[in-house]
Amino acid sequence: MAWLDDLMGAGLVRHDVDANGMRVHVAEVGTGPLVLFVHGFPESWYSWRNQLPAMAAAGYRAAAIDVRGYGSSEAPEAVDAYRIIDLVGDCVGVIEALGEERAVIVGHDWGSPIAAAAALLRPDVVRAVALLSVAYTPPNEARPTAVFRMMGGDNTFYIEYFQAPGVAEAEIAADPARWLEGFSYSASGDAPPPGPDEPPGFVVTAGGRLDDRFQYPDGPLAWQDADDRAFYVGEFSRAGFSGGLNRYRCVDRDWVDLRAWRGAAIRQPSLYIGGDKDGPTIWGAGSIARYGETLPGLHASVILPGIGHWIQQEAPEATNAALLDFLGTLTP
Repeated sequence: MAWLDDLMGAGLVRHDVDANGMRVHVAEVGTGPLVLFVHGFPESWYSWRNQLPAMAAAGYRAAAIDVRGYGSSEAPEAVDAYRIIDLVGDCVGVIEALGEERAVIVGHDWGSPIAAAAALLRPDVVRAVALLSVAYTPPNEARPTAVFRMMGGDNTFYIEYFQAPGVAEAEIAADPARWLEGFSYSASGDAPPPGPDEPPGFVVTAGGRLDDRFQYPDGPLAWQDADDRAFYVGEFSRAGFSGGLNRYRCVDRDWVDLRAWRGAAIRQPSLYIGGDKDGPTIWGAGSIARYGETLPGLHASVILPGIGHWIQQEAPEATNAALLDFLGTLTP
């Protein structure tokens, strides 16, 4: 894979660290203040391939992890090992294992609430956060699974579909490469919207499967080529999908764990980046409108036109520009 070979030649180091008792895989390059990148589902440290060299070139130590359950990181079997409080512990452990006291955390998809929770729980370690796609909503009285059930309406919202262990795993196992391609493309800005008589995307109709309504590209994508897809397929061939899916299965556990932070604002400097064709950005409009209260240290809320869910991959230059502008405002 030419891109990966080039980055390795430019100084990218991949290694495992002991993060407070959890083995976490880290890909890092550069020297300077630490910027820790946390991916979402179904992804990898590789999701930040366009950010790592740009941050390093600008004078930062850029480190991207495989979240527990993914890629080369440790993958506990128990569902409740994927609570957000444990994933925060992994991030703090990585920062310490890299010999740093503080870091900026950048998170996309599930990485966004992980970064937000880290800022809430360890403000002494997390000096700033950048949240991509998933808007910050303070912990509140609404049980997450009840909210997702409501979002599905007459159908089953995909997060509710993911709740029962083994169901989504069995669907994906039929053809993991094809499933990943459909999931990625369907959530991207390139996919056409559903027709007026079709249910909204990422719901499961009665008796169906999530991939029944996946769309597939007609040819190569500008932001994800065959080598990129092959890398993801290889990572999931090693780690499987249960670790990533177990994150969804802990949302009600998180609701209990974070009850002491209900209504809490993130007061560190913050940045939000969304896409105007991204589902979580659209669903999160109400939360974004409340950022004056919930993110009082907000530097900017950037909504990229024509961009879907895979923000840092679909729009790498715009994402890097927003991140570097934000990082440049922080006190060294």
